[in-house]
Amino acid sequence: MGPRVHPLRMQAVQTPIIPSVAALIRKHPGTISLGQGVVHYGPPREAIDRISTFLADPENHKYKAVHGISPLLEALSAKLRSENGITAGPESAVVVTAGANLGFVNALLAVTDLGDEVILQTPYYFNHEMAITMAGCRPVPVGTDEHYRLRPEAISRAVTPKTRAVVTISPNNPSGAVYGEEALREVNEMCRRHGLYHVSDEAYEYFTYGGARHFSPGSIEGSAGHTISLFSLSKAYGFASWRVGYMVIPSDLFESVEKIQDTLLICAPVISQHAAVGALQVGREYCRSKLASIASVRGRVLEELDTIRDLCAVPAAEGAFYVLLRVDTALGAMELVERLVREYGVAVIPGTTFGLNEGCYLRVSYGALTEETVTEGVRRLVKGLGSILRGAEPVTARVSR
Repeated sequence: MGPRVHPLRMQAVQTPIIPSVAALIRKHPGTISLGQGVVHYGPPREAIDRISTFLADPENHKYKAVHGISPLLEALSAKLRSENGITAGPESAVVVTAGANLGFVNALLAVTDLGDEVILQTPYYFNHEMAITMAGCRPVPVGTDEHYRLRPEAISRAVTPKTRAVVTISPNNPSGAVYGEEALREVNEMCRRHGLYHVSDEAYEYFTYGGARHFSPGSIEGSAGHTISLFSLSKAYGFASWRVGYMVIPSDLFESVEKIQDTLLICAPVISQHAAVGALQVGREYCRSKLASIASVRGRVLEELDTIRDLCAVPAAEGAFYVLLRVDTALGAMELVERLVREYGVAVIPGTTFGLNEGCYLRVSYGALTEETVTEGVRRLVKGLGSILRGAEPVTARVSR
């Protein structure tokens, strides 16, 4: 008899949805993906130019400091100070990671023990929920309001003696909601009061529209000792495959985080760290120069979706590059996703992977679309939803009988 193939701990972890949908797309060539959360552009020229600096020194092919190379740490500290109002000093430290996802795992393992609880906002980011379960902890989902915004009172009621952290993502994946400063301050203060960590995922910090403003809880006076801030270059700088992110942590977690990262990674790819230095030389203006195009695509997406408002709710999404549709149907979300791919050649992500198990939700991602490709992609989605849903009895029709 051989070893057990599927340990019980991993059986409890949901199957990653992005590879599953990607496999479905491969079976149906020509499918347009409105699934994965990536941008349509690549890194700035300055990032690519820095590769020659990396190659010029043979020492760069060796392991470097676990927490990051000095030029990048200096650039990140300056960015955090000027843009986020976060000052790395005696109370906090900056650690370069292989993306914000690894930053989250670092934070999770540093602050929890087996059986501890971590509060997530529903809809949550699936990789956060998966990591919590993998770590032997319990994710505690707390519902947001009808606009997918924070409910601080509900979060407070969910706190138990086993709670170790509260996670917020703003701008939000998957809903596109941008949490208000007042609500984030309230959550951060609640964490301080209860002796919890506030894990603030800010990977989409530059992606806001219509006057919405991003706020970093790590900028709150007195928050350094209990706030963990996560950032990424994947979205803003088109760095998805380069795997560079960073985290700001309380100084007393630095030793633990260094142990964890040294075990899982050693250090973020050094060539990518050098490229990141070049990207930060351009700064947020690089993303800002692309944002007008993404905002235009967003407008087209919302305009097209408006034509099927009788079939689905399209909440205002002021950030990131997602729209989370609530669809009026008895069909399961994954069944609807599969039909859209098979019959209409367009892929989206089912809401079940974000913890939305009651009703049918679909996440539409438009970051990878350009003004040239958005028309066909959204046309397929609108046509597919219209045809499938009008051919099936909506939930509201049956409930009203």
